[in-house]
Amino acid sequence: MIDTHAHIYATEFDNDRDEVVQRARAAGIEHILLPNIDLESIEPMLATEAAYPEMCRSMMGLHPCYVDGDVEQTLKTIYSWFDKHNFIAVGEIGIDLYWDKTYRAEQEHAFITQLNWAKELNLPVVIHTRDSIEETLALLKGEQDGNLSGVFHCFGGNLDEAKAINDLGFHLGLGGVSTFKNSGMDKVIPELDLNWVILETDCPYLAPVPHRGKRNEPAYTELVLKRIADVRAMSKQQILDITTQNAKSLFRL
Repeated sequence: MIDTHAHIYATEFDNDRDEVVQRARAAGIEHILLPNIDLESIEPMLATEAAYPEMCRSMMGLHPCYVDGDVEQTLKTIYSWFDKHNFIAVGEIGIDLYWDKTYRAEQEHAFITQLNWAKELNLPVVIHTRDSIEETLALLKGEQDGNLSGVFHCFGGNLDEAKAINDLGFHLGLGGVSTFKNSGMDKVIPELDLNWVILETDCPYLAPVPHRGKRNEPAYTELVLKRIADVRAMSKQQILDITTQNAKSLFRL
């Protein structure tokens, strides 16, 4: 399995990161992909990748929740990192209209800027959409010239949204939300095109059932895999093979 979205460099893991990685290995996790969020996360993320080079791979980007009035300078610094390190994706980028809409214009500017980096650098993008799938799709449509690929991470939308995302050539990242009873995903997952599905945790957030409300970790990817297999009436091995191949192909692992 590949956990395509994990913040194991976060302070929540400072006391037991080794054990977390060992549990991931024991659960059959082959790679853990690390999305960047802001300027402060770069150093711990790269240190985590350096500590577990055979498992962890980093991305570089500015998360929409960390966009502010100084976005131009921040983007300049983030972009400079692509010359210093080999990143597997531009991420985590996107639009977040859940917490605060103050910097919506700046979020949109940062998103489009980073989409253009992805085209220039020939890298996939990892997209965060909280209360913003429609808005994000509209912006992405304007930029998709056949040279953009990536994933809408933490997908919890409806079938029409899933189809619109796939039609633009983008994958769906399924994580803990897929296991929540009230998410409605038990109706959506059976209808998804599995060729566009990859697995993730978004740890330390959104732990799957039965750990909901607790700290999430990469080993729990298996619970997401099991949930998809159950609602699709397929074997875990079938889902594992398809989603792992999708992730390897998207991120060129």
